[in-house]
Amino acid sequence: MDQFTLNLLVVGASFALYIGIAIWARAGSTSEFYAAGQGVNPVINGMATAADWMSAASFISMAGLIAFVGYSNSTFLMGWTGGYVLMAMLLAPYLRKFGKYTVPEFVGDRYYSTSARVVAVICLLVISVTYVIGQMTGAGVAFSRFLEVTSTQGLLIASTVVFIYAVLGGMKGITYTQVAQYIVLIVAYTIPAVFISLQLTGNPIPGLGLFSTMPSTGEPLLVTLNGLLTDLGFSEYTTGNNPWLMALFTLSLMIGTAGLPHVIIRFFTVPKVADARWSAGWALVFIALLYLTAPAVGAMARLNITTTMWPNGVEGEAVGVDELPDWFQTWSVTGLLKVEDKNGDGRIQYYNEAGPGMAELAAERGWAGNELVTFNRDILVLANPEIAQLPGWVIALIAAGGLAAALSTAAGLLLAISSAISHDLVKSVFNPNITEKGELLVARISMAFAITLATWLGINPPGFAAQVVALAFGLAAATLFPTLMMGIFSKRMNAPGATLGMVAGLVVTCAYLFTYLGVFFIPGTNMLANNADNWLFGIPPTHFGPIGALINFGVAYAVSSVTAPPPKEIQDLVESVRIPRGAGAALAK
Repeated sequence: MDQFTLNLLVVGASFALYIGIAIWARAGSTSEFYAAGQGVNPVINGMATAADWMSAASFISMAGLIAFVGYSNSTFLMGWTGGYVLMAMLLAPYLRKFGKYTVPEFVGDRYYSTSARVVAVICLLVISVTYVIGQMTGAGVAFSRFLEVTSTQGLLIASTVVFIYAVLGGMKGITYTQVAQYIVLIVAYTIPAVFISLQLTGNPIPGLGLFSTMPSTGEPLLVTLNGLLTDLGFSEYTTGNNPWLMALFTLSLMIGTAGLPHVIIRFFTVPKVADARWSAGWALVFIALLYLTAPAVGAMARLNITTTMWPNGVEGEAVGVDELPDWFQTWSVTGLLKVEDKNGDGRIQYYNEAGPGMAELAAERGWAGNELVTFNRDILVLANPEIAQLPGWVIALIAAGGLAAALSTAAGLLLAISSAISHDLVKSVFNPNITEKGELLVARISMAFAITLATWLGINPPGFAAQVVALAFGLAAATLFPTLMMGIFSKRMNAPGATLGMVAGLVVTCAYLFTYLGVFFIPGTNMLANNADNWLFGIPPTHFGPIGALINFGVAYAVSSVTAPPPKEIQDLVESVRIPRGAGAALAK
């Protein structure tokens, strides 16, 4: 059986499974559409949360960015994992105890304000739309290679599948679909990693293989990789860059994670507050299976790519144009990978032109510049099985896994968008008397519009999947996270303070992104690439979240300090959400 047919069978079978689950678990009420009837088992919810959380950015893009930058991009791992712990400890149980369906609903009720609810909806829509672009980008990359279609055609196929199971099933269908998607994506991610770790180090556990000795060199894998890269003018793989920017980016991802509405609403689906805590614990276990593997995938892939380009070592000759492996040829067709023989010597020199001593070496050897002119970071994980010459079924499995990761998170985001429009705008603001059937219809229509918009935006994304997602995290950090934290832990925070704080965080962060990124969605451009000369105080747009959060906190506290405190019943509500039932009686004894 040829590879294309195998890919089609595996991916088609996974899509049939998702749609079948959606039909089986079709939502018949608003409670089932928004929160799966609040009857999901904590272990099941933990697995669904992990799938919702591990998007195309985690599965497809993160290891690629780590591979080509090294230690500095470990911030993705630290920020996203740390942020999930922050969410599980400081937000999820309290929001579940509050007992609502959506984040804007909590904001509106806690701050006794329709204006606050509407602003929260606007923030949610900006965050979720930005985030979903990365998912559609990842889906397009996966489709363009494995189903041999253009990325635009791939986006249309992915959108159709998401439309069927998300619109039909709502949160109930999405939950059980995400369980299946988690199983597909974690198997797809770990099997190639195990094979590659065995090939390079003889150790079947990728995380341990990363620090193991390579029989071919007699040195630890990271030492071998560092040596190869420095010989080619690149920085050492294990050396970080600016520690201040690394810390700022990690913080942006952490607090942005804790403010992501599509993940928070997953904790509204369990029966009890204790179940929300257990869900968080189980989700962290399921997430760790991929996140402990990702650094090894990145390092081993970078080593394989480098040795592919220099099969006889840097002292020998680069790979010949006619000697490029099959995987190189197949990925070149997508336009995401490209070489150019600039000096016409029949070989492809891959090196860092700006590296120390490389100009002299290039002049000595007759090189005319780096001839690996395009290597889209998002293809690395998907190409990994082919790079390592693994069996065809593994290649098909990684295709299904990449699509599962993109579609699972896209569905969660689209549900958050749909719920905000139907429940928090139509039901709560414009038409409070709408019937449950009418609200469910509005939810499904708004989701269809959201899918259409996400598809259109995904055609011309402003950067790699993980980079675009990082922008969404910065927006969440600057808007919803401070508002939720103050709503739970400050009885003095009032409606004017929270509303103006969100507005300030959103406006300042968006202004910075658009000022220093330029205009989004220009075809063929990467708006996140090397505009450092224009950055304010050297802060990249993806790192701006904590600055926006500080502005939000500052404005909120300043305004609330000069305006009337919340009503007594709201202060009592805050205390009841934060303090376990019966705690006061226990302390009195």
